[in-house]
Amino acid sequence: MAKGQKIGSNRSTPEPTLSKVLGQSSTSSLVSESVTEPDDGQDSLSSAVCSSSAVSRHTNEYRPNNEHDQCRKVPILHHIIVERYEGDKCGEMFHGEGVAYFQGGHIYKGSFSHGLMHGSGEYIWSDGLKYQGDFQLNVPMGHGTYTWLDGSTYEGELHQGVRHGVGVFKCFKTSTVYRGQWHLGKRQGQGVMYYNQASTSWYKGDWVNNCREGCGKRCYPSGNVYEGQWRNNVRHGQGTMRWVQLDQQYSGQWLNGIQDGKGTHTWFCKRVPCSQYPRMNEYTGEFVQGMRHGQGQFLYASGAVYSGEWKHNKKHGQGKYTFENGLVYEGEFNKDSMAEFPAFTPGLSGITTPFPDENDSSKRSSQSSTNSPLGSDMVLNIQTLLDRIPEAHRDQELKQVEFAVLRHIGLLREIYSFYSSLGHEKSADKIFPLTYLQFSRFLMDCKVHQHGITQAQIDHLLTDQVHSPFTAILPRECISYIIVVAYHICHEDIESSNNILAACFSKLMRQNIIPNAKNVKGSLFCHPVHASVACHYSDRCWEIYQALCKANSVQPDQTLTARQFVWLLKDLCLYDSELTVSKVLEILSVDSPAIHDGIYSNLDLKMSFLEFFEALLGCAEVKGQRIQTDVESQTDTSHWDDTTQNITEPNSLQSSLSEEMEQRQSPVLAFKEKDWMQKTQQFFIQTFFPAYERSVKLKEERLELRGKYRSALADADTARHTEQLEAEEGQDEDGHREVPNIDVNHSPPSPMSL
Repeated sequence: MAKGQKIGSNRSTPEPTLSKVLGQSSTSSLVSESVTEPDDGQDSLSSAVCSSSAVSRHTNEYRPNNEHDQCRKVPILHHIIVERYEGDKCGEMFHGEGVAYFQGGHIYKGSFSHGLMHGSGEYIWSDGLKYQGDFQLNVPMGHGTYTWLDGSTYEGELHQGVRHGVGVFKCFKTSTVYRGQWHLGKRQGQGVMYYNQASTSWYKGDWVNNCREGCGKRCYPSGNVYEGQWRNNVRHGQGTMRWVQLDQQYSGQWLNGIQDGKGTHTWFCKRVPCSQYPRMNEYTGEFVQGMRHGQGQFLYASGAVYSGEWKHNKKHGQGKYTFENGLVYEGEFNKDSMAEFPAFTPGLSGITTPFPDENDSSKRSSQSSTNSPLGSDMVLNIQTLLDRIPEAHRDQELKQVEFAVLRHIGLLREIYSFYSSLGHEKSADKIFPLTYLQFSRFLMDCKVHQHGITQAQIDHLLTDQVHSPFTAILPRECISYIIVVAYHICHEDIESSNNILAACFSKLMRQNIIPNAKNVKGSLFCHPVHASVACHYSDRCWEIYQALCKANSVQPDQTLTARQFVWLLKDLCLYDSELTVSKVLEILSVDSPAIHDGIYSNLDLKMSFLEFFEALLGCAEVKGQRIQTDVESQTDTSHWDDTTQNITEPNSLQSSLSEEMEQRQSPVLAFKEKDWMQKTQQFFIQTFFPAYERSVKLKEERLELRGKYRSALADADTARHTEQLEAEEGQDEDGHREVPNIDVNHSPPSPMSL
């Protein structure tokens, strides 16, 4: 190719000037884009306990300025004329390494092939824009780097000169950085965008046409975090927003950046240790334009509950308000106030609220309860026990048992705080609501179930309804349950009939609770790592437990027995040389010696969910395969994080569990915990759950075959019955046709005489 000749091709090549490029926009997105977010002051929320209107005012701040997302046209190489060439040739064609000086001041230095820029090279426009990377037939194609005049760069894959594939764009002016996928010059696919130099403001997730769209996580400079669905750069769909400094969280539906639809807003209150209010302020229900509007339920930290209609963030319409002391108002609400008591607005502060009218008849009927020495928020619910006592002595019995509780109230609150924290790793205030599962562990630690009553019977005794083991129990409910259990265990041993409730409670405290409480046993809560790992399998195990109780029990209480548990493992083919029936009985008898004492067994005893779940954990420890490693690996902490990642299924726990293990004094101890984690995962994920699913599927197939067989038998019986009827009808017709005509007037012949 001679001097002055065009580098001819029907392919696009860079434009000779950059001024036109910088002033236009196209789909190339090949510019130093400035994608900035609004000030962090907009990413805020009112801290009022019962108002989320401020949330709606600050939910549109995340829409970026459109000018920042405008993209400049990619420089194009077309009909450029070579003024001078220095380098290798093949005949008259540029071929090999060389430098071409183009008309307009553009320069290319790199590989040529048959007169075309092809291979690795560097193209510098006269304005200073530079591209360095791969060329194919005069077109930037493959992998390369664009560098703009302001210092912005793009490094990554290209197609036909535009960003396409995976690449990194850095904007010098705004310090924004995008790493991820591109499609025809636009951010599209998976990618992460950092909006400041400190990388404290970022988005990671799906992109469509340069916009955040799909699923993604956004971290704001304030530390606030949103994770969920996006559309056109705003929160839209299902997602969770956490305001860190305000200790608030919303999880639910969003519409164009605002809470709209069904969701849950939580106010995380910081409380003092041993607080009697373990519950957070939480609203669950319908939202419209960022406000509570429609049907919803508000759970106050004090224990009060409102359930009913809302309008513009206020209780309005029909609703039910349950006070901290158990009293209930149900009726009409008008702008947060009870229609019958307009001057009273319950629950605004989320703390203890008195009943609106001190002279109300319902108040007078429970006057003794509100004057309790334990306080109006700690009213005991032991009416079923008081009904067994003569009416004349009920008030005295209640007062005495309240005084007995008051003597131990400090210890009881400490016990509540201790057991409610089991299985939890971190909390701002170390306060958690106690669950039925943790309460069952408390009773078993105190050996209450060894007084001729099983833990399953205790569960049925406390409530007739089947509660989830993860349902929260308030402190007043916890103390009431202890009194109920104490009465049923000890009332026969109390000689005096006076103050029997207080006597039973004091005896249980003295003999069982004080000596044994906080001495955690069992395989679930005995170690924080065990509880953190096992909780990921508890929900599925609860579903299986319910299904087994319903399938195996002929009684209305629907409880599993130890015998049925032993047979379950046999049906699932889990027994082997390590996990034998004897070993299972040994596991069951650790907390319940009545099941098996080494000689005699009583397999008809009922099992609670806690016993069922801990028995499975015991089986996992026996049946799981140990980690194959040498002695050196037990002390080589550099491999522990990798081992943990392979063991724990939930990634969110891996870092926290690893940190906890690294803080241990003994490396061997930490290794044992990781060994336990692996065996637990192997048992549930690879053995127990698949075996149970196969068993359920097999039973369904058997039922289906049995149904088909019965249907076939019914069809056969129907056909046989039809044939029989048809045969009988045919016989009747034939018989009717064969009857001879008899002349009734014809007399039989007379006998012949001899």
